[in-house]
Amino acid sequence: MQSLKTILYFSIFRYPLTIEEIHSYTKHNDLSETKDELNYLLQEKIITDIDGFFVYANDLHSVTKRIKGNLEAKKALVIAKERAMFISKFPYVKAVGVSGSLSKGYYDNESDIDFFVITKHSKLWLCRTFLMLYKKIFLLNSRKYFCVNYFVSEKQLEIEEKNRFTATELKTLIPLQGKEIFEEFFNQNNWISTYFSNFQPTLENIQNIKKPVFTKTIELTFSNKFGTSIDFIFKSITLKKWNSKFHYLSKEDFNIALKSTNNISKHHPSNFQKKVIMALNEKTEEVQRKFKIELTKEYV
Repeated sequence: MQSLKTILYFSIFRYPLTIEEIHSYTKHNDLSETKDELNYLLQEKIITDIDGFFVYANDLHSVTKRIKGNLEAKKALVIAKERAMFISKFPYVKAVGVSGSLSKGYYDNESDIDFFVITKHSKLWLCRTFLMLYKKIFLLNSRKYFCVNYFVSEKQLEIEEKNRFTATELKTLIPLQGKEIFEEFFNQNNWISTYFSNFQPTLENIQNIKKPVFTKTIELTFSNKFGTSIDFIFKSITLKKWNSKFHYLSKEDFNIALKSTNNISKHHPSNFQKKVIMALNEKTEEVQRKFKIELTKEYV
């Protein structure tokens, strides 16, 4: 019952989907398979069809919420593209994409624009520090339109956590800068097809990054052992700060939500991934109790 699993997942965010969208989150070869599942769910009154959007638990207002959020997302994406172009000019940035709610076509007053950044090998923490300094000094630490909280280096493009949450995040990721790097990124994360076999990344209109002379000068200055040492120092300082600030997290949660290696930097202290997976499992248990439909449990 792949369609139901998808509807339950997005119901966590109160984001109903169309039949085409639901189908894209399945492994069904033909749309008719998805239609058959949806028809059964409608007949059993497990879901509701509201103007072409499929809703779980009669959350009628979620349709209005989605439509309004879609309109705001179109405006926000224009800003995101401008910011991504700007981010791409920073030293050691190899590619930039948009993740989070905006990548799914939704934006509201409480949303941030989340950027996913791929960096040069052995310069991830230098790159991150340059971007953080810009945010703190020139944006007064506001992340509303400049939330850079996930970095990976070109040496480790494969995402280690492989679950429905990360598969969904990668499927909806919007590449904006760095076409060749993103091509390699999706090649190394072809495991997404084990969740969504119909997924094909769209990269036609993405350009490769061209650095200005000033950025090239900075990159050249630190392209040596000294630069590698500075990168390690920035990593150590950041990790020490996070260990102190987020001491309440278990080691397991810290290693996922605030993963800090030479090639990865995540700053997700709320551990949203775990919360979503737990919420999905609660919904699948609810469906089993109410409707006797058994769905596979998800794991972080």
